[in-house]
Amino acid sequence: MAARPGVLGQTMDPQVRLSLLDRSRTRAGEPDAAALRHTVERAERAERLGYHRFWVAEHHAVPGIASGSPPVLMAAVAARTDRIRVGSGGVMLPNHQPLVVAEQFAMLDALFPGRIDLGVGRSLGFTAPVRAALRRATDAPDTFAADLDELRSYLEGRGPVTARPRLERPVPVFVLATGRGLAVAGDAGLPVVLGGPVLDSADVGTALDDYRARVRTAGRRPYVVVSLDVLIADSVSAARELALPEAWALAAARTTGQFPALEPVDPDRVLSDRQRAVVEDAVGRTVHGDETTVAAELGELFHRTDADELLASTSTFDLDALRESDARLARLLTP
Repeated sequence: MAARPGVLGQTMDPQVRLSLLDRSRTRAGEPDAAALRHTVERAERAERLGYHRFWVAEHHAVPGIASGSPPVLMAAVAARTDRIRVGSGGVMLPNHQPLVVAEQFAMLDALFPGRIDLGVGRSLGFTAPVRAALRRATDAPDTFAADLDELRSYLEGRGPVTARPRLERPVPVFVLATGRGLAVAGDAGLPVVLGGPVLDSADVGTALDDYRARVRTAGRRPYVVVSLDVLIADSVSAARELALPEAWALAAARTTGQFPALEPVDPDRVLSDRQRAVVEDAVGRTVHGDETTVAAELGELFHRTDADELLASTSTFDLDALRESDARLARLLTP
């Protein structure tokens, strides 16, 4: 890799891009609508800070997340910005008919030409009642690869019907993967967004080598986006505190089945042994600290993955601290 002097001496490819994924996290004491307004405002700031993309998420009937319809939220974000790419991280393809997704994104591209990305995933609903409401049986066959090919056929104008409005340019399609999806993305010749525990695994390099070989066999150029939480503050301890609200919400989800709104840090919070273990694991999977610490960790991550882009999926209760972290990350990693 070529060195980039602006990354505190770390070795980073000068072509590495920096982007944000915002999940419209709700906060205790605020209505859900406030989370959506915060998302749009964050996108405006991200554009000013020089971020490359701003993506939004799809979660259904989750108390801690207000975003259930990426295309609607993307339209709001794109209307309030001018240059930054706007996308989905992602549309969960098992929940939708491929033609409808193609029509939604063709419409977005017609309204905001050349700025729209389509990230697709394979996750089902968070709980059994949500999956039932989405008409998804738990034992339904995995048709993701076929659905992805059908979706692309409409976007590329080779489907049995023509998605309208007719696309004047390709809408980039990305596959969200936590491991298994790498092969699907590779065989389809598509860019991949990689997150979750697989980033920490010893064989992530081997998995990505296999993905890149599959993409090249498909006659395409590999493109790897790594996605994880990144929090920058004045010290490691201060950044760790910012990571706690998200970690506590995850611990609650693992033990109660409900993923709650973000809450402020409470040093007197009583946790079970299992919850404490989940919190420590979740915090450990974030990249957090001051600029020097974060630069070193990101440099090591990019060395292991040779990724093309970082998609920071950070959230915390303190909005001012989140804004400052976004700004510090942009100063750290943008030219």
